[in-house]
Amino acid sequence: MPTVLPGAPTGAPAEPVRLELPPLHLGRLTVDTPVVLAPMAGITNTAFRRLCREFGGGLYVAEMVTSRALVERHPESLRMIRHDDDETVRSVQLYGVDPVTVGQAVRMLVEEDLADHIDLNFGCPVPKVTKRGGGSALPWKTDLFTQIVTTAVREADQGGLPLTVKMRKGIDEDHLTYLEAGRIARDAGVAAVALHGRTAAQFYSGTADWSAIARLREALPDVPVLGNGDIWSAEDAVRMVRETGVDGVVVGRGCQGRPWLFGDLQAAFEGRADRIQPGLAEVGEAFFRHAQLLVEYFEDEGKALRDIRKHVAWYFKGYAVGGELRARLAQVNTLEELRGLLGTLDADAPYPGADAEGPRGRAGSPKRPALPDRWLESRTMDSDQTRDIAAAELDVSGG
Repeated sequence: MPTVLPGAPTGAPAEPVRLELPPLHLGRLTVDTPVVLAPMAGITNTAFRRLCREFGGGLYVAEMVTSRALVERHPESLRMIRHDDDETVRSVQLYGVDPVTVGQAVRMLVEEDLADHIDLNFGCPVPKVTKRGGGSALPWKTDLFTQIVTTAVREADQGGLPLTVKMRKGIDEDHLTYLEAGRIARDAGVAAVALHGRTAAQFYSGTADWSAIARLREALPDVPVLGNGDIWSAEDAVRMVRETGVDGVVVGRGCQGRPWLFGDLQAAFEGRADRIQPGLAEVGEAFFRHAQLLVEYFEDEGKALRDIRKHVAWYFKGYAVGGELRARLAQVNTLEELRGLLGTLDADAPYPGADAEGPRGRAGSPKRPALPDRWLESRTMDSDQTRDIAAAELDVSGG
Protein backbone atom coordinates (compact mmCIF):
# COMPACT_ATOMS: atom_id res chain seq x y z
CA MET A 1 0.00 0.00 0.00
CA PRO A 2 1.46 3.38 -0.93
CA THR A 3 2.51 5.69 1.89
CA VAL A 4 0.69 9.00 1.76
CA LEU A 5 0.96 12.06 3.92
CA PRO A 6 -2.21 13.38 5.56
CA GLY A 7 -2.68 17.11 5.86
CA ALA A 8 -5.38 19.70 6.21
CA PRO A 9 -6.81 20.84 2.86
CA THR A 10 -6.66 24.44 1.82
CA GLY A 11 -9.68 26.22 3.27
CA ALA A 12 -10.64 23.30 5.50
CA PRO A 13 -12.36 24.24 8.74
CA ALA A 14 -10.08 24.21 11.78
CA GLU A 15 -12.79 22.54 13.81
CA PRO A 16 -14.84 20.38 11.44
CA VAL A 17 -18.41 19.59 12.38
CA ARG A 18 -19.17 15.90 12.42
CA LEU A 19 -21.97 14.93 10.07
CA GLU A 20 -24.75 13.13 11.86
CA LEU A 21 -25.04 10.61 9.06
CA PRO A 22 -25.68 7.05 10.21
CA PRO A 23 -24.35 3.94 8.46
CA LEU A 24 -26.08 3.06 5.21
CA HIS A 25 -28.43 0.10 5.58
CA LEU A 26 -29.14 -1.93 2.45
CA GLY A 27 -31.34 -4.79 3.48
CA ARG A 28 -29.26 -6.96 5.78
CA LEU A 29 -26.03 -5.16 4.79
CA THR A 30 -24.57 -2.26 6.75
CA VAL A 31 -22.11 0.13 5.10
CA ASP A 32 -20.44 2.01 7.93
CA THR A 33 -19.09 4.79 5.69
CA PRO A 34 -22.05 5.79 3.48
CA VAL A 35 -19.97 6.14 0.31
CA VAL A 36 -20.38 4.08 -2.86
CA LEU A 37 -17.84 3.68 -5.64
CA ALA A 38 -19.80 4.10 -8.86
CA PRO A 39 -19.38 1.32 -11.42
CA MET A 40 -17.17 2.63 -14.24
CA ALA A 41 -16.49 0.62 -17.36
CA GLY A 42 -12.85 -0.32 -17.65
CA ILE A 43 -12.04 1.27 -14.27
CA THR A 44 -13.67 -0.41 -11.27
CA ASN A 45 -12.15 -3.85 -11.64
CA THR A 46 -10.73 -5.73 -8.66
CA ALA A 47 -7.40 -3.89 -8.98
CA PHE A 48 -8.87 -0.42 -8.59
CA ARG A 49 -11.38 -1.52 -5.99
CA ARG A 50 -8.57 -2.93 -3.85
CA LEU A 51 -6.67 0.35 -4.03
CA CYS A 52 -9.74 2.28 -2.96
CA ARG A 53 -10.49 -0.14 -0.12
CA GLU A 54 -6.97 0.22 1.21
CA PHE A 55 -7.50 3.95 1.71
CA GLY A 56 -11.01 4.12 3.15
CA GLY A 57 -14.40 2.59 3.80
CA GLY A 58 -17.48 2.28 1.63
CA LEU A 59 -19.26 0.04 -0.83
CA TYR A 60 -17.25 -0.79 -3.95
CA VAL A 61 -19.26 -1.78 -7.01
CA ALA A 62 -17.77 -3.78 -9.89
CA GLU A 63 -18.00 -2.74 -13.53
CA MET A 64 -21.37 -2.95 -15.26
CA VAL A 65 -21.94 -6.37 -16.78
CA THR A 66 -24.55 -7.24 -19.37
CA SER A 67 -27.22 -9.63 -18.14
CA ARG A 68 -27.26 -11.68 -21.33
CA ALA A 69 -23.47 -12.03 -21.43
CA LEU A 70 -23.48 -13.15 -17.80
CA VAL A 71 -26.22 -15.71 -18.32
CA GLU A 72 -24.35 -17.04 -21.35
CA ARG A 73 -21.20 -17.20 -19.22
CA HIS A 74 -18.98 -15.13 -21.42
CA PRO A 75 -15.47 -15.43 -19.93
CA GLU A 76 -14.89 -11.68 -19.75
CA SER A 77 -18.22 -11.10 -18.00
CA LEU A 78 -17.36 -13.76 -15.43
CA ARG A 79 -14.00 -12.05 -14.91
CA MET A 80 -15.73 -8.69 -14.39
CA ILE A 81 -17.86 -9.98 -11.52
CA ARG A 82 -14.91 -11.63 -9.81
CA HIS A 83 -14.09 -10.31 -6.34
CA ASP A 84 -11.08 -10.59 -4.07
CA ASP A 85 -11.47 -13.03 -1.21
CA ASP A 86 -11.38 -10.21 1.32
CA GLU A 87 -14.06 -8.04 -0.29
CA THR A 88 -16.63 -8.20 2.46
CA VAL A 89 -19.47 -7.05 0.17
CA ARG A 90 -19.36 -8.45 -3.34
CA SER A 91 -21.25 -5.85 -5.33
CA VAL A 92 -22.28 -6.38 -8.96
CA GLN A 93 -24.03 -4.00 -11.36
CA LEU A 94 -26.23 -5.44 -14.09
CA TYR A 95 -27.37 -3.89 -17.34
CA GLY A 96 -30.34 -5.24 -19.22
CA VAL A 97 -33.48 -4.32 -21.15
CA ASP A 98 -35.32 -7.63 -21.10
CA PRO A 99 -37.06 -8.55 -17.83
CA VAL A 100 -36.61 -12.29 -18.39
CA THR A 101 -32.88 -12.04 -19.05
CA VAL A 102 -32.30 -9.66 -16.14
CA GLY A 103 -34.23 -12.03 -13.90
CA GLN A 104 -32.11 -14.96 -15.07
CA ALA A 105 -28.91 -13.01 -14.34
CA VAL A 106 -30.06 -12.11 -10.85
CA ARG A 107 -31.08 -15.70 -10.20
CA MET A 108 -27.64 -16.88 -11.34
CA LEU A 109 -25.91 -14.47 -8.96
CA VAL A 110 -28.12 -15.67 -6.11
CA GLU A 111 -28.06 -19.41 -6.72
CA GLU A 112 -24.31 -19.55 -7.39
CA ASP A 113 -23.46 -17.20 -4.51
CA LEU A 114 -21.64 -14.73 -6.73
CA ALA A 115 -22.75 -11.49 -5.08
CA ASP A 116 -23.92 -9.92 -1.83
CA HIS A 117 -25.45 -6.83 -3.44
CA ILE A 118 -26.87 -6.17 -6.91
CA ASP A 119 -27.33 -2.80 -8.59
CA LEU A 120 -29.31 -2.18 -11.79
CA ASN A 121 -27.99 0.33 -14.30
CA PHE A 122 -30.52 2.88 -15.52
CA GLY A 123 -28.03 5.73 -15.72
CA CYS A 124 -25.60 4.98 -18.55
CA PRO A 125 -25.78 7.76 -21.21
CA VAL A 126 -23.49 6.08 -23.78
CA PRO A 127 -25.17 6.06 -27.23
CA LYS A 128 -24.62 2.35 -27.90
CA VAL A 129 -26.63 1.68 -24.73
CA THR A 130 -29.40 4.28 -25.05
CA LYS A 131 -30.02 3.65 -28.75
CA ARG A 132 -31.18 0.17 -27.75
CA GLY A 133 -33.44 1.53 -25.05
CA GLY A 134 -31.08 0.75 -22.19
CA GLY A 135 -29.40 2.75 -19.46
CA SER A 136 -30.78 6.23 -18.94
CA ALA A 137 -33.30 5.79 -21.79
CA LEU A 138 -35.15 2.90 -20.17
CA PRO A 139 -37.08 4.55 -17.30
CA TRP A 140 -39.06 6.52 -19.90
CA LYS A 141 -40.93 3.27 -20.59
CA THR A 142 -42.63 2.86 -17.26
CA ASP A 143 -44.06 -0.57 -18.04
CA LEU A 144 -40.68 -2.01 -19.03
CA PHE A 145 -38.93 -0.34 -16.10
CA THR A 146 -41.51 -1.73 -13.68
CA GLN A 147 -41.22 -5.25 -15.09
CA ILE A 148 -37.41 -5.28 -14.89
CA VAL A 149 -37.16 -3.89 -11.37
CA THR A 150 -39.99 -6.03 -10.01
CA THR A 151 -38.54 -9.19 -11.54
CA ALA A 152 -35.03 -8.42 -10.31
CA VAL A 153 -36.18 -7.68 -6.76
CA ARG A 154 -38.21 -10.87 -6.64
CA GLU A 155 -35.23 -12.97 -7.72
CA ALA A 156 -32.81 -11.16 -5.39
CA ASP A 157 -35.18 -11.71 -2.47
CA GLN A 158 -34.81 -15.47 -2.95
CA GLY A 159 -31.31 -15.14 -1.56
CA GLY A 160 -31.89 -12.19 0.73
CA LEU A 161 -29.75 -9.94 -1.47
CA PRO A 162 -30.44 -6.21 -1.43
CA LEU A 163 -31.07 -4.78 -4.89
CA THR A 164 -30.61 -1.11 -5.71
CA VAL A 165 -31.09 1.04 -8.80
CA LYS A 166 -28.95 3.85 -10.20
CA MET A 167 -30.50 6.32 -12.61
CA ARG A 168 -30.35 9.81 -14.09
CA LYS A 169 -32.87 12.65 -14.01
CA GLY A 170 -34.24 11.57 -17.38
CA ILE A 171 -33.54 11.73 -21.07
CA ASP A 172 -33.50 15.53 -21.23
CA GLU A 173 -35.14 18.41 -19.38
CA ASP A 174 -38.37 17.86 -21.34
CA HIS A 175 -38.46 14.14 -20.56
CA LEU A 176 -37.67 13.73 -16.88
CA THR A 177 -38.26 10.36 -15.28
CA TYR A 178 -36.52 10.28 -11.91
CA LEU A 179 -39.43 10.97 -9.56
CA GLU A 180 -41.78 8.45 -11.13
CA ALA A 181 -39.01 5.88 -11.55
CA GLY A 182 -37.99 6.37 -7.93
CA ARG A 183 -41.51 5.68 -6.73
CA ILE A 184 -41.81 2.60 -8.95
CA ALA A 185 -38.51 1.27 -7.63
CA ARG A 186 -39.54 1.93 -4.04
CA ASP A 187 -42.86 0.15 -4.53
CA ALA A 188 -41.04 -2.80 -6.08
CA GLY A 189 -39.01 -3.17 -2.90
CA VAL A 190 -35.54 -1.90 -3.80
CA ALA A 191 -33.08 -1.33 -0.96
CA ALA A 192 -32.00 2.12 -2.20
CA VAL A 193 -32.18 4.51 -5.14
CA ALA A 194 -29.17 6.43 -6.43
CA LEU A 195 -29.60 9.50 -8.62
CA HIS A 196 -27.01 11.16 -10.84
CA GLY A 197 -28.14 14.75 -11.10
CA ARG A 198 -27.79 14.98 -14.87
CA THR A 199 -29.91 13.95 -17.85
CA ALA A 200 -28.75 11.60 -20.57
CA ALA A 201 -28.52 14.60 -22.91
CA GLN A 202 -26.00 16.28 -20.62
CA PHE A 203 -23.71 13.23 -20.67
CA TYR A 204 -21.12 14.44 -18.11
CA SER A 205 -21.15 18.09 -19.11
CA GLY A 206 -22.36 21.09 -17.15
CA THR A 207 -23.22 20.93 -13.48
CA ALA A 208 -25.05 18.18 -11.66
CA ASP A 209 -28.47 19.26 -10.40
CA TRP A 210 -28.34 18.59 -6.68
CA SER A 211 -31.78 20.14 -6.26
CA ALA A 212 -33.24 17.19 -8.16
CA ILE A 213 -31.48 14.85 -5.74
CA ALA A 214 -33.06 16.78 -2.86
CA ARG A 215 -36.50 16.49 -4.47
CA LEU A 216 -36.10 12.74 -4.84
CA ARG A 217 -34.98 12.47 -1.21
CA GLU A 218 -38.13 14.34 -0.16
CA ALA A 219 -40.34 12.21 -2.42
CA LEU A 220 -39.01 8.92 -1.04
CA PRO A 221 -38.86 9.29 2.74
CA ASP A 222 -39.10 5.55 3.29
CA VAL A 223 -36.13 4.30 1.25
CA PRO A 224 -32.45 5.34 1.25
CA VAL A 225 -31.56 7.84 -1.48
CA LEU A 226 -27.98 8.32 -2.63
CA GLY A 227 -26.62 11.34 -4.51
CA ASN A 228 -24.20 11.25 -7.42
CA GLY A 229 -22.56 13.96 -9.51
CA ASP A 230 -19.75 16.51 -9.07
CA ILE A 231 -18.20 15.05 -5.94
CA TRP A 232 -14.55 15.88 -6.48
CA SER A 233 -13.54 16.18 -2.84
CA ALA A 234 -14.60 15.23 0.67
CA GLU A 235 -15.91 18.76 1.11
CA ASP A 236 -18.18 18.29 -1.93
CA ALA A 237 -19.61 15.14 -0.36
CA VAL A 238 -20.31 16.90 2.93
CA ARG A 239 -21.95 19.77 1.08
CA MET A 240 -24.15 17.41 -0.94
CA VAL A 241 -25.37 15.66 2.20
CA ARG A 242 -26.14 18.96 3.89
CA GLU A 243 -27.89 20.46 0.85
CA THR A 244 -29.92 17.42 -0.18
CA GLY A 245 -30.40 15.27 2.92
CA VAL A 246 -29.25 12.12 1.13
CA ASP A 247 -28.35 8.97 3.03
CA GLY A 248 -25.03 8.58 1.24
CA VAL A 249 -23.01 9.61 -1.79
CA VAL A 250 -21.90 7.86 -4.96
CA VAL A 251 -18.46 8.80 -6.32
CA GLY A 252 -17.42 8.19 -9.91
CA ARG A 253 -15.00 10.28 -11.94
CA GLY A 254 -13.76 12.16 -8.87
CA CYS A 255 -11.70 9.16 -7.76
CA GLN A 256 -10.07 8.45 -11.11
CA GLY A 257 -6.36 8.61 -10.42
CA ARG A 258 -7.19 9.39 -6.78
CA PRO A 259 -8.06 6.16 -4.94
CA TRP A 260 -7.13 7.96 -1.72
CA LEU A 261 -10.30 10.05 -2.08
CA PHE A 262 -12.08 7.32 -0.12
CA GLY A 263 -9.75 7.98 2.81
CA ASP A 264 -10.67 11.64 2.62
CA LEU A 265 -14.37 10.77 2.49
CA GLN A 266 -14.16 8.51 5.50
CA ALA A 267 -12.31 11.22 7.44
CA ALA A 268 -14.92 13.81 6.50
CA PHE A 269 -17.84 11.65 7.57
CA GLU A 270 -16.04 10.95 10.84
CA GLY A 271 -15.59 14.68 11.42
CA ARG A 272 -11.83 14.77 10.87
CA ALA A 273 -10.09 17.55 8.93
CA ASP A 274 -7.09 15.50 7.82
CA ARG A 275 -6.87 14.84 4.09
CA ILE A 276 -4.48 12.75 2.01
CA GLN A 277 -2.35 15.11 -0.05
CA PRO A 278 0.38 12.98 -1.65
CA GLY A 279 3.59 14.30 -3.05
CA LEU A 280 4.75 13.15 -6.47
CA ALA A 281 6.72 10.20 -5.08
CA GLU A 282 3.62 8.86 -3.29
CA VAL A 283 1.51 9.26 -6.45
CA GLY A 284 4.12 7.31 -8.36
CA GLU A 285 3.98 4.51 -5.80
CA ALA A 286 0.19 4.36 -6.00
CA PHE A 287 0.37 4.30 -9.80
CA PHE A 288 2.87 1.44 -9.74
CA ARG A 289 0.81 -0.56 -7.26
CA HIS A 290 -2.24 -0.06 -9.48
CA ALA A 291 -0.26 -1.52 -12.40
CA GLN A 292 0.86 -4.48 -10.29
CA LEU A 293 -2.71 -5.22 -9.28
CA LEU A 294 -3.82 -5.02 -12.91
CA VAL A 295 -1.23 -7.64 -13.80
CA GLU A 296 -2.80 -9.91 -11.18
CA TYR A 297 -6.29 -9.11 -12.48
CA PHE A 298 -5.62 -9.70 -16.19
CA GLU A 299 -3.00 -12.41 -15.61
CA ASP A 300 -1.25 -10.80 -18.57
CA GLU A 301 1.47 -8.18 -18.04
CA GLY A 302 1.17 -6.70 -21.52
CA LYS A 303 -2.60 -6.27 -21.27
CA ALA A 304 -2.30 -4.77 -17.80
CA LEU A 305 0.29 -2.22 -18.89
CA ARG A 306 -1.85 -1.24 -21.84
CA ASP A 307 -4.77 -0.76 -19.47
CA ILE A 308 -2.86 1.44 -17.00
CA ARG A 309 -2.05 3.91 -19.78
CA LYS A 310 -5.46 5.58 -19.58
CA HIS A 311 -4.82 6.37 -15.92
CA VAL A 312 -1.67 8.43 -16.51
CA ALA A 313 -3.37 11.80 -16.98
CA TRP A 314 -5.65 11.22 -13.98
CA TYR A 315 -2.93 10.29 -11.50
CA PHE A 316 -0.51 13.04 -12.49
CA LYS A 317 -3.03 15.85 -13.00
CA GLY A 318 -1.50 19.06 -11.65
CA TYR A 319 1.89 17.52 -10.85
CA ALA A 320 5.16 18.65 -12.41
CA VAL A 321 5.53 15.80 -14.88
CA GLY A 322 6.66 16.84 -18.34
CA GLY A 323 4.84 15.94 -21.52
CA GLU A 324 7.63 13.68 -22.74
CA LEU A 325 7.60 11.61 -19.55
CA ARG A 326 3.82 11.43 -19.56
CA ALA A 327 3.93 10.14 -23.12
CA ARG A 328 6.52 7.51 -22.21
CA LEU A 329 4.44 6.42 -19.21
CA ALA A 330 1.53 5.93 -21.58
CA GLN A 331 3.60 3.58 -23.74
CA VAL A 332 5.13 1.19 -21.23
CA ASN A 333 4.97 -2.54 -21.82
CA THR A 334 6.43 -4.05 -18.65
CA LEU A 335 6.45 -3.39 -14.92
CA GLU A 336 10.22 -3.13 -15.04
CA GLU A 337 10.02 -0.40 -17.65
CA LEU A 338 7.35 1.39 -15.63
CA ARG A 339 9.41 1.23 -12.44
CA GLY A 340 12.37 2.74 -14.27
CA LEU A 341 10.36 5.68 -15.60
CA LEU A 342 8.72 6.34 -12.24
CA GLY A 343 12.19 6.40 -10.71
CA THR A 344 12.94 9.55 -12.71
CA LEU A 345 10.14 11.51 -11.00
CA ASP A 346 11.16 14.32 -8.67
CA ALA A 347 10.84 12.54 -5.32
CA ASP A 348 10.76 15.88 -3.48
CA ALA A 349 7.93 17.42 -5.52
CA PRO A 350 5.11 18.29 -3.09
CA TYR A 351 1.37 18.06 -3.43
CA PRO A 352 0.48 20.84 -5.89
CA GLY A 353 -2.76 21.95 -4.26
CA ALA A 354 -5.81 22.92 -6.28
CA ASP A 355 -4.19 21.96 -9.59
CA ALA A 356 -4.43 18.29 -8.59
CA GLU A 357 -8.07 18.57 -7.58
CA GLY A 358 -11.34 19.03 -9.43
CA PRO A 359 -12.83 17.37 -12.52
CA ARG A 360 -10.93 14.70 -14.38
CA GLY A 361 -11.73 12.75 -17.48
CA ARG A 362 -13.72 13.88 -20.48
CA ALA A 363 -16.99 15.59 -19.68
CA GLY A 364 -18.25 15.49 -23.24
CA SER A 365 -20.78 18.00 -24.45
CA PRO A 366 -24.57 18.08 -24.40
CA LYS A 367 -25.99 16.07 -27.26
CA ARG A 368 -29.27 14.68 -28.43
CA PRO A 369 -29.52 11.18 -26.95
CA ALA A 370 -29.52 8.24 -29.33
CA LEU A 371 -32.87 6.47 -28.85
CA PRO A 372 -34.84 3.67 -30.47
CA ASP A 373 -37.30 4.67 -33.18
CA ARG A 374 -40.37 6.50 -31.81
CA TRP A 375 -39.17 5.94 -28.23
CA LEU A 376 -40.55 9.23 -26.92
CA GLU A 377 -44.00 8.93 -28.49
CA SER A 378 -45.37 6.96 -25.55
CA ARG A 379 -44.43 6.08 -21.97
CA THR A 380 -45.24 2.43 -22.70
CA MET A 381 -43.82 -0.12 -25.11
CA ASP A 382 -45.60 -0.83 -28.38
CA SER A 383 -45.61 -4.22 -30.08
CA ASP A 384 -42.68 -3.43 -32.37
CA GLN A 385 -40.53 -2.17 -29.52
CA THR A 386 -41.38 -5.19 -27.42
CA ARG A 387 -40.43 -7.47 -30.31
CA ASP A 388 -37.16 -5.66 -30.92
CA ILE A 389 -36.08 -5.57 -27.29
CA ALA A 390 -34.37 -8.95 -27.61
CA ALA A 391 -31.93 -7.40 -30.08
CA ALA A 392 -31.08 -4.83 -27.47
CA GLU A 393 -29.70 -7.52 -25.17
CA LEU A 394 -26.40 -7.38 -26.99
CA ASP A 395 -23.18 -7.33 -25.00
CA VAL A 396 -22.45 -3.69 -24.19
CA SER A 397 -20.23 -4.50 -21.21
CA GLY A 398 -17.17 -2.34 -20.99
CA GLY A 399 -18.81 0.82 -22.24
